[in-house]
Amino acid sequence: MRVKPLPLGFVFRSRAKEEKAPAADKAPVSISKQSRDPQAPKGRPTPKRSEAQSQRRSVATTPTNRKDAAKRQREERRVAMERQRQALANGDERYLPARDKGPVRRFARDFIDSRFNIAEFFLPMAVVILVLTMVRVGYMQQVALLLWLVVIVLIVLDSVLSGFRLRKRLAERFPGQNTKGAVAYGLMRSLQMRRLRLPKPQVKRGERP
Repeated sequence: MRVKPLPLGFVFRSRAKEEKAPAADKAPVSISKQSRDPQAPKGRPTPKRSEAQSQRRSVATTPTNRKDAAKRQREERRVAMERQRQALANGDERYLPARDKGPVRRFARDFIDSRFNIAEFFLPMAVVILVLTMVRVGYMQQVALLLWLVVIVLIVLDSVLSGFRLRKRLAERFPGQNTKGAVAYGLMRSLQMRRLRLPKPQVKRGERP
């Protein structure tokens, strides 16, 4: 019996194409009805306009190298120092240094600023006493020494009295709260001249805080 030869196309045809064809026919065609922003990552919903703008701004402001990062840090420090300087002048609690923040520290400042403190006149009195000690006269030097003793005693007595009153007022104004360090903070402030104090005084002399 004579065998009929097979066509060459049947022998050399690609099996891969035949295997891929049914798979391609069976694959479901899915058409997304939701439009996607070209800038949105694949598989995620389109971001809102405000979110996209904020992302673009953050990317634009992100430093690309060490020099830009250092420049940005210097600018941020400059802005922070300027805010702190203004806060020390007007008493804005938001930008004050940590040691000056809080109602307890503010009350201590107002208590000291509302009264006369002998310690705040120590610097001008010290200059006068120093001049007297330079005079080559015996009794003048004795007077200068006596003034030194009087000034020191008055400052100590006034500081003790101020500390006692401040501690009492703090206990009345802030019962049960932590007032640790507030008395020492106020006494250190009393050693400075009124015009040189930082933060700047926010109360007048004789005004009850």
